[in-house]
Amino acid sequence: MVKVLRRKLIGSGAIFALLLSSMAPAHANLIPKTFIAFANSPLLAKPGIIVIDPATDQTLFANQPDALRAPASVLKLVSMATALHNLGGATVFHTGMFTTNKSDTYLLVGESDPWLTASDFEAKKYHRAFSPSLINALLAAHPGQRTFSIDYAGVYGKDIAIIKRYFSGRATLNFHLLPSVSVAKKEADIKLAGIASPTLNEIVQFTLLWSDNVLADRLARLASRSLGYAGDVQGIQAAFEETLAYLGVETTGLDVKDGNGLSKENRISVRTVAQLLLHIKEDPEFKVIYAGLPVAGISGTLKSRFVTDSPNAVGLVRAKTGWINGTVSLAGFVTVGQSQYVFTVIADHIKQTEYSRQLARETIDKMLGTIARPAISQ
Repeated sequence: MVKVLRRKLIGSGAIFALLLSSMAPAHANLIPKTFIAFANSPLLAKPGIIVIDPATDQTLFANQPDALRAPASVLKLVSMATALHNLGGATVFHTGMFTTNKSDTYLLVGESDPWLTASDFEAKKYHRAFSPSLINALLAAHPGQRTFSIDYAGVYGKDIAIIKRYFSGRATLNFHLLPSVSVAKKEADIKLAGIASPTLNEIVQFTLLWSDNVLADRLARLASRSLGYAGDVQGIQAAFEETLAYLGVETTGLDVKDGNGLSKENRISVRTVAQLLLHIKEDPEFKVIYAGLPVAGISGTLKSRFVTDSPNAVGLVRAKTGWINGTVSLAGFVTVGQSQYVFTVIADHIKQTEYSRQLARETIDKMLGTIARPAISQ
């Protein structure tokens, strides 16, 4: 468990000392002055930053580590940890097409598969469940019929709309939403076709590598419902708090409005994110999160990062990216010789222009480049 240190400071002198310490490295001999210079750059507009050495549990650098900030897609780390912890990495989502006891009505029922697709390319390349195959089963069973009445439950409305568009001009699909999956299953008769998603482990890795907003939000809501909460914003908040508390992660001030970080109203501290990252690295339950993080200059949303502004860090930073208007963030791991530090950076007071965001990204890259260095073979 990560140790959360609390200090009680009394008097104006202690408050002044706290302000000074929040702007300086905790262990100056381990953090170069160039790192501190980039951390204090006006291009980052007084960001929240924390760097921890997991080997010693020492905070090597901290700048406003407990200030609550809008994290952007860095929040997906919490979503994925919550989903894995409460749903299980081996979970597979199923969706099926059935006949019913009504000769003119069919049933589409699923387990809220977050990763259905109507793209043949995505289905083949990423092993996504190809939803049109379920309708193709109907067409094959009734070659002369072009209008179908289909009850459904456990499938997202957005995916239903995509299926209808996919078959537009070829078949008229009249979908009717049932009250619940349990009600739907009572209608099921003969199974005509079925599809399944890959494991949740694979879905999580894809979500992090490409920062997929739809998947992240859906998984957060599924995890919420698995804990007995409503799959709404309040349910996500409760699920996050319960999961992080179980892991011993500080949640003071945590305030979430979605499961993907798109809302500017989301609030979390860099300390909370860093503590979660410590668990991600150490706990086998979360190894897929670590494996799914983009790698600087090599993969995912970091493929073009560090290449020109901090080439010495290419391959040495593994992290979740994030941005919304006013925020650029990065959280993960940086290799420093034989060590791998945990870090979180949230700059959420920058100007709301792409130019300012790009300058902030480059500053963060250069800052991490001051400490990144490859491990020396023993």
